Amino acid sequence: MKKIIPILMTGILIFAFFTGCQKQQEPEKEQVYDKFSYTFLDTFDTVTQVVGYAKTEEEFNGYAEKIHERMLELHQLYDKYNTYEGKNNIKTINDNAGIQPVKVDKEIIDLILMTKEMYENVGKKTNVALGSVLKIWSEYRDEAEANPAEAKIPPMDILLEANGHTDINKVIVDEKNSTVYLEDPLMSLDVGAVAKGYATEIVVKEIIQEGFTSGIISAGGNIRAFGKPMDGIRDKWGVGIQNPDGVLGTSDESILETVFLTDASVVTSGDYQRFYMVGDTRVHHLIDPVTLMPGDYFRAVSIVTENSGKADFLSTTVFLMPYEEGRALVESLDGVEALWVFKDGSIQTTEGMDKIMKSKGASGAIAK
Repeated sequence: MKKIIPILMTGILIFAFFTGCQKQQEPEKEQVYDKFSYTFLDTFDTVTQVVGYAKTEEEFNGYAEKIHERMLELHQLYDKYNTYEGKNNIKTINDNAGIQPVKVDKEIIDLILMTKEMYENVGKKTNVALGSVLKIWSEYRDEAEANPAEAKIPPMDILLEANGHTDINKVIVDEKNSTVYLEDPLMSLDVGAVAKGYATEIVVKEIIQEGFTSGIISAGGNIRAFGKPMDGIRDKWGVGIQNPDGVLGTSDESILETVFLTDASVVTSGDYQRFYMVGDTRVHHLIDPVTLMPGDYFRAVSIVTENSGKADFLSTTVFLMPYEEGRALVESLDGVEALWVFKDGSIQTTEGMDKIMKSKGASGAIAK
């Protein structure tokens, strides 16, 4: 599943479609570090932007290129559509459903184990074994985009038949032998709800060990900040959450709220980035595994927590829950905050979210 794209803010809005590296303007004061940005478009079917502070452009480029290379590797591992020479990936697992276990890299094993554990413990709304159902929705969306006048919702009997092949307990992970086996030959994995966030978290932890300690990675709406902005002015990054009714851009109308944070992730799931219309009905991509229909409680849900993979999982899960149930879940989890945008435009937030919101008085500036 694709996520909506929050607008990354670091003093000014910097979300832009460009490639390569550019030095950013800073206030006129002596700086030890300069700010740079680097953008690439060839991973996870989205725009990925790296912003950070380094002593030189050469140093920053070195970090950014390592991030790019690693994200490409993870994109290939989590790809359900394509095969790559010398790699077993999600597609390889699906192709061998009901046939044999597939030996895979640790990054696949760990992602599947995390999602299985969270599915059981924090809400059965994000199921990586829902691939057979999501494939049907994807086909109907593609047909609607090609011929909007003929757009339709999949018949429930077809969805129910596919749903008979979504038992996550039939995803067998053998950690010792590093294999994954789908017991049901008609089932398939789809890790799109968590892959970008999980990959981003892997990359951030690795690049910090390389010495890059002040930056943000924005991967298709999965925003992960690490360290503090080294500009001598701020000690927190600012992330703008998109207004569901606004146009993606840099105008005030496009920004619903700004949150200030460091060493944390912001992930938003919403109904307004990937959808098609059937008459006057918006049909979006966030499918409830119980109803097999798009979630219908909210316009958007934003999650703030440290781990980007878990934030990705939770944003979908909470989006597909009634408000009281989702709020109870969020408040039961340490270090997790949330913001809900209801269909009438009203907003609810957790107490911890209030403390980092611009509209509630929060700021990224260093306290004097």
